[in-house]
Amino acid sequence: MNWSDPSAIGYPALFGGVLLGSVIPIVPTGAVVGAAAAVATTTDHLSLPLVIVLAVLGAYLGDVLTFAVPRFGSEALLRWVERRQQADRLTKGREQFARRGWQLVVIGRLVPAGRIPVLLAAGTLSYPWRKFLPASLVACVLWAVAYSLLGIISGGIFDSPLIATLLATVLVLLVTVAMTLISKLRRKPERTGGPR
Repeated sequence: MNWSDPSAIGYPALFGGVLLGSVIPIVPTGAVVGAAAAVATTTDHLSLPLVIVLAVLGAYLGDVLTFAVPRFGSEALLRWVERRQQADRLTKGREQFARRGWQLVVIGRLVPAGRIPVLLAAGTLSYPWRKFLPASLVACVLWAVAYSLLGIISGGIFDSPLIATLLATVLVLLVTVAMTLISKLRRKPERTGGPR
């Protein structure tokens, strides 16, 4: 491997960063994908289709691993969760996954801080693999394309890969903050509404 070639570092960093951030949310995966797409748009160092494919693969593998942890340890984890949750909330969670598990998996991937709780709940509540795997793949493709578009936009505005990467990162962070605020505002009426 030629380590002087930026793609030799870029592709493994992209895949590894997305995979790591999908299992342990310490890496801002959207910013990694947006920055890689910006570099692909402004230079010949990275291929945009390969950036998207690697982002999808890293996210998908990370989501499958996150889902598998409670799924394989389901009995012990379920008992632990049951002791800390009201029985009606667990029943409601099972019913929601039975009715609209696909939607929950897809939306959980796209909403900031929604993915891990959804995946852990799905695994703990024994959501079927045959439904989870295609739903997760669709979610990861939508997610990778969305964040790549932010990188493409920044790369289209600036010819400099450094400026485009910085702009892509800022755009991703702004979108994440906006989505988090919208999500909080939508949840607020649910908490305050209803009979007292």
